Amino acid sequence: MNAISPAPGASPPGIEAKLANKGRHAALEFESVLLQTLLEPLEKSFSTLPGKDDLSGGDNYHYLGTQALASSLAQSGGLGLARMMVRSLLKPHGLSAKVSGSEADKSSR
Repeated sequence: MNAISPAPGASPPGIEAKLANKGRHAALEFESVLLQTLLEPLEKSFSTLPGKDDLSGGDNYHYLGTQALASSLAQSGGLGLARMMVRSLLKPHGLSAKVSGSEADKSSR
């Protein structure tokens, strides 16, 4: 039997899933960076006490903590920006993708 060759312009199998995963990852990273940008000033204003000196190297720990919090918030849904971005990027192509692995279906919100 002869193998059926794909039609010209047709994408190879699995390419849609790879593109959806790349888009999902980029959207989550974007939302994480945005959340971190929003959380850093809040953390700085609430973490210092008047009249107290900052610990040396404390900024590094604060940065890592803020980064971890922002990343965790984005993974669990965050502001919903990643979900909206993935949905709007994939909808014209007839594709759908989960934005967060922690919930079964984010698109029902």
